[in-house]
Parts: sequence; structure tokens; C-alpha cells
Amino acid sequence: MQDIQTLREQLDQIDRKLMELLAERMNTARQIGRWKMERGLPVLDAAREEQVLESRAAMVSDPEMQERVKTLFRDIMAMSRAEQEKILREEKNNA
Repeated sequence: MQDIQTLREQLDQIDRKLMELLAERMNTARQIGRWKMERGLPVLDAAREEQVLESRAAMVSDPEMQERVKTLFRDIMAMSRAEQEKILREEKNNA
């Protein structure tokens, strides 16, 4: 078995990758926010969010993990909405 330090370093590497992916996701969310703004659409698309929650939960087979995945993605989508709302506020302030 590996020592705890090696395992923690592995977690650190995984976390760095996750942060890179999260930054990429937030960038895409901002692009979606601009697209919605140009078309006068609301930030929240509840049907889409429910679809995302269900599809991401379906990616894991353990029922307990499915609920944790849903919780995680609720938080991630809240961050995405916040980014989109920030774009809308900035646009209103610049108008």
C-alpha cells in the first residue's frame, strides 16, 4: 500500500485537473450567458438543469453517489448562473 503522502499528492494532482476543468466550464457558462443576453433569455433554464442533474447522476451506478453527484452539480450550476448573472449586471451597468 502507498504511504499517505503519496496518496495526498495524487489527490492534489486530481484537484488541479478538476480546477482546470471547472475554470473551463465557467468560461463556457459565461459564453452561454452572453448568448442568452443577446437573445433576451433568462439565466435560469430549470428544465435544462434538471436534465443535467439526471444525466450526471446516471453516470454513476451507486445510488448514494448519485445523490452526491446531484448535490455537486447543483452547486456547479449555481456558480454558472452567478457568472451569467454577473455578465448581465455588467452589461446593464455599461449601457
